[in-house]
Amino acid sequence: MIVFGKQIALYILQHHSQMIKEVLFSKQVDKKIFSQFAKLNKPITIVDNKKAQSLAQGGNHQGFFLDIEPIEFLPVKTVKNLNSILVLDEITDVGNIGAIIRTAYSFGYEAIILTGIQNINTSAVIRSSSGAALDIPIIITKNCFDLVNELKQYGFSLYGAHMQGIDLEKIEKVDTKFALIMGSEGRGLHPKLQQKLDTKVSIAMSNEFDSLNVSVAAGILMYSLGKKRC
Repeated sequence: MIVFGKQIALYILQHHSQMIKEVLFSKQVDKKIFSQFAKLNKPITIVDNKKAQSLAQGGNHQGFFLDIEPIEFLPVKTVKNLNSILVLDEITDVGNIGAIIRTAYSFGYEAIILTGIQNINTSAVIRSSSGAALDIPIIITKNCFDLVNELKQYGFSLYGAHMQGIDLEKIEKVDTKFALIMGSEGRGLHPKLQQKLDTKVSIAMSNEFDSLNVSVAAGILMYSLGKKRC
């Protein structure tokens, strides 16, 4: 799997160097940086601009490419003994997914579950998460309805984002073992899924405005609910 960009390449070098299979540069890099990659004893290849553009598919590569081992997506049972997880149902934008993963990892959430998506551009998610996608367990499952039943069996209380839910400010305590579920950018949570929730949560807004980007909403909810755990 190819990832590109200077910052993500350096992050992987520092924190996940065991994943690196090959290093590719499309321009001359700082000698100190080059020596750090050289110490890995992995192949280092210089590619021309045409090849670089092809690898990056038009993205801003800054001359840095890594061929890394693919992420290992884990089974749902991985979360059985965890306490705080995030479920993203039918969220497809890799920018939003990456931003949410980055925030979840920063706030101490223990796993991310992606549901209802056919394919995911893992490389793009790694970039948009600033590498956090390599640091937090990620589970992918097709059916969110089966998932929530399984989470209930594991003892999770289910909180879901919904415009008609309880105002976040009015929630005093959150169960220690909980899952926050965020719906898709356009539709939100499926009505049948809403029926499975223990608590629907909303974010009060001003100026008669009723829409937040899903990554922003997820960040607000993750932070606030996390702080209110019993």
